[in-house]
Amino acid sequence: MSDRPNVLVIMADQMVAELTGVYGHPVVRTPNLDRLAQQGVRFDAAYCPVPVCSPSRSSMLSGRFASTNCAWDNAAPIASDIPMLPHYLGTAGYDSALAGKMHFVGADQVHGFAKRLTTDMFPSTLAWTPDRDAVGRFVHPGNPDGPPIAIDYVSSGPVQWTEQLQFDEETHYRALEYLRSRRTSRRGSLQVPTPEPESDPFLLVASYHHPHEPFLAPQKYWDMYADVATEPVRVTADEDLPRSAMDEWVDTLHGVDGVDLTDPEEVARTRRAYYALVTYIDDKVGELLDVLEETGHAEDTLIVFTSDHGDMLGERGMVQKRTFYEWSARVPLIIGGGPVQASGTTSSTPVSLIDLVPTVCELVGVQPVRPDGRSVLAELRGDTAEPAPVFVEYHSEGVYAPCWMRREGHLKYIYVHGHGHQLFDLATDPDERHDLAEDPRYADAVQRARADIIDRFDPDGIEHRIRQSLADRRVVRSAMAASGAVWAYDPDPALFTQYWRET
Repeated sequence: MSDRPNVLVIMADQMVAELTGVYGHPVVRTPNLDRLAQQGVRFDAAYCPVPVCSPSRSSMLSGRFASTNCAWDNAAPIASDIPMLPHYLGTAGYDSALAGKMHFVGADQVHGFAKRLTTDMFPSTLAWTPDRDAVGRFVHPGNPDGPPIAIDYVSSGPVQWTEQLQFDEETHYRALEYLRSRRTSRRGSLQVPTPEPESDPFLLVASYHHPHEPFLAPQKYWDMYADVATEPVRVTADEDLPRSAMDEWVDTLHGVDGVDLTDPEEVARTRRAYYALVTYIDDKVGELLDVLEETGHAEDTLIVFTSDHGDMLGERGMVQKRTFYEWSARVPLIIGGGPVQASGTTSSTPVSLIDLVPTVCELVGVQPVRPDGRSVLAELRGDTAEPAPVFVEYHSEGVYAPCWMRREGHLKYIYVHGHGHQLFDLATDPDERHDLAEDPRYADAVQRARADIIDRFDPDGIEHRIRQSLADRRVVRSAMAASGAVWAYDPDPALFTQYWRET
């Protein structure tokens, strides 16, 4: 095995860790994630940096907080001079490729990748820039004329085909062919391809859309759960649950008031379609693992599987992401493959996706610049690491103030700047039903967590920077709309030089 392992990052979108077989769900089938977990470490307390797509992904690839990157929402550009994982590995001689969804916003649609094998799904422009009024209240999402987001949670079921499935199939094909090309070269214009070892290691990020809504599953996967009883919503909205200002804000954004999320038949259809799409992604994982074995790279490739965030799926009467509750903020994270020594183990230590960059950089001998995350290489080697607090943040796109989650040990603290706080003990209350923030027994823990957030992040300063960013982006958004300017990425597959044709 090389001392510079290949790196394969497989990313789902909006996958709930708890709704996978590898994390113990009795119904959802994920045999390939089970297989990967047997080759590595399953992290049972892994969190996304931000419970929304674009900021979470840029934080994962940079190893920095979204507020460090100024990645406030799904329409915030990421500066080209922020080093990303492919930049770091490129300095170590790696070839790097991105297939699928990454939701980069701005003119830089590559961010260090030597190759981008597909286009993206969502706008690369500022079209989704959220608006606030003069006092900071959220006005509307970037697409105010569309139906409420919650509609997708009562319109689930089987389907022959969708654009989202088309995107994932193209992503998957390009990722598989990239892996196969690492062992195939051609000699002369008409010779049969012959296997040749590649001298340079590679980084491949394969990023899929599903199981993100709309929950429309291929018939094959829908039928897999025909005779399976789907679970009802576990934590219903009519219970006496603690509610934060953040909850009220994102529920308004998602339009949950106009949709019945409690109808048993609708819940069953949504959960069944979601299960089906999780298994659909699991099959993609299996095919990637198979090709690694076929090409001889299984023993020298570090494999990471994760998701950018989760989905509330009707729990607490909520949908989608944008909240700090476990179904939204906690993500699956499995790191396996040849370089991992602690095969078949689990870790309960809280970690974040921003830990990926320092981990991979330590493994390959590269020093990241000012990372906010920490390396979890010790856990991959079966050693004990010093735990550190994990932070999740969310500041724009539906909320009126900067918001943070801080987890240390089994205590989760939620802070909504100027609008209150919550504290949950996940050891005794995994469903987050009991807010302990005002319990005198936890006063010291609350004070310490709140001080840590304020000292580390400067909420007032962040609020000022967000308002400046929104004002700037509104001007540029209007100008781009008027001129028709776009930043969309064209992968240009160079068809004239493919196969045995000559230019």
